[in-house]
Amino acid sequence: MTSPLKLAAFRPRLIDALAGYDRGRFLKDVGAGATVGIVALPLAMAFAIASGLKPEAGIWTAIIAGFLISALGGSTVQIGGPAGAFIVIVYGIVERYGVANLLISTACAGLLLFLMGLFRLGTLVRYVPVSIVVGFTNGIAALILISQIKDWLGLSIEKMPADMFSQLHTLATHLDTFNPSAFGLGLACLAGLFAWPHLLREKTRVGQTVRIVLGRFANTGAAQAGSRVPGPIVALVTLTLVSWGFNLHVETIGTRFGGIPEGLPAFALPDFSWETVKQLVTPTLTIAALGAIESLLCARVADQVSGLPRHDPNQELMAQGIANAVAPFFGGMPATGTIARTVTNVRAGATSPIAGIVHAITLMVVVLVAAPLAQHVPLAVLAGILVSVGWNMGEWREFAPSMLRRFSRHYRLLMLGTFFLTVVFDLTVAVQAGIVLACALFVRRMSTLFSVELVSLEPPVLTYRLYGALFFGAAARLDPMVAAVERAPRGMTVVLDAMQLILIDATGLDALRQLHKAVRERGGVLRVESLHGQPSEAFERSGFAAELAAAAPE
Repeated sequence: MTSPLKLAAFRPRLIDALAGYDRGRFLKDVGAGATVGIVALPLAMAFAIASGLKPEAGIWTAIIAGFLISALGGSTVQIGGPAGAFIVIVYGIVERYGVANLLISTACAGLLLFLMGLFRLGTLVRYVPVSIVVGFTNGIAALILISQIKDWLGLSIEKMPADMFSQLHTLATHLDTFNPSAFGLGLACLAGLFAWPHLLREKTRVGQTVRIVLGRFANTGAAQAGSRVPGPIVALVTLTLVSWGFNLHVETIGTRFGGIPEGLPAFALPDFSWETVKQLVTPTLTIAALGAIESLLCARVADQVSGLPRHDPNQELMAQGIANAVAPFFGGMPATGTIARTVTNVRAGATSPIAGIVHAITLMVVVLVAAPLAQHVPLAVLAGILVSVGWNMGEWREFAPSMLRRFSRHYRLLMLGTFFLTVVFDLTVAVQAGIVLACALFVRRMSTLFSVELVSLEPPVLTYRLYGALFFGAAARLDPMVAAVERAPRGMTVVLDAMQLILIDATGLDALRQLHKAVRERGGVLRVESLHGQPSEAFERSGFAAELAAAAPE
């Protein structure tokens, strides 16, 4: 009798984290949440704009989904919201299906994520090979970099296509509209984001140089406090003031989108029908798969850098599902765990999911107060921020020849193949092809671990020893044994020593039946000795043990 399916218990990490919660931890969480909330503002806007959406779509996703993921999730310190990994996916869905269908796909993906967690499938994500994860991560990072060239160079392009080759062609044909002011702002943003973490740090050359220039002021509390302000916020504020103060002719959030709404988002139901859902299977599965992989990878990173209790993958998927099911009804985009903001949260001293909740509240307050000012933000500055995100997102060292030589051919094939398919086609094709290829390579490698050794050939007894797992990928390795039996004198007894046989499947049993048939046709007898564990159970369950016993001489 089979045991009933055991569903995952719905128990947010927040419940356990609040045990023994005190004022000291609360102050740490408030400080960390406020820091992350400020960092999230430019990123949320940049991710939405790069995805072909209005900036408020990213902002309200960060607020609503970020709140729900922290309040209901299975990680102590993970921060959820719009992520760079979704830019390419969302842009392609918007181009092909439209914004309304993106909202439906996101909501359906949220339902799938919740069911994955409910049915305890969170651990399955860990079986995705690292080579595939590195391949599609680098592919997405490369596409993010390409997608930001338009705004960085200030090119006058009304609408960018979704695929890479069309994007490159469009960029090349519009280079004559190059805007030096936009390029300068984007370049200054990148330079500032690179230099800012090193400022006033005595152990770096940049920090030493800045200290010499600032003199005594470098040791003041104001300078030290200023150096801890997140780089994206510094770049956003200072370069927006430069653009506004010098009246630079560059495209801004206001000129393209008319600014950001100052009020709370309205609840609205997308135009939903079953016929529409059936047409959105592929984008729905893509959003769900990427959301699951990204969120659980981020949660594992959070575990490593925080030293806090390990996350519950099933609870995390259920929270991600609820967040993605709710956010679209407020015009939101797909959300998942975000590594950069999560690491910022940990380094700022977060101790519980309260920090993530504060991050969402902080972001909402900032938006409601400063929404009118957002219209002056140059898109070139947001492009510079995203170029920095894309560059830091990619694991480019993995592509270095010195690193590639350290990997096996299987690893290189999976990583480079997934990268190529992600860039040329899309993430869905890349992950599907990568997993199929990984399975094929795994079967091939496992098949090499099965071997047959001829122990003795002393008529009328022919003895072989079996090693490893006799499964469908290795069954063909018994063919030489069958050929040897067909050439042997009649009446031979074939003995198989199965002491080292650890596993056998239905295909392996069928191969042994073919061997048994060949032995019997030659008037001989097949004996299998020293069976144990799973092979012994398989022999009994399939009836092959009874067949051997019936064919044995009295």
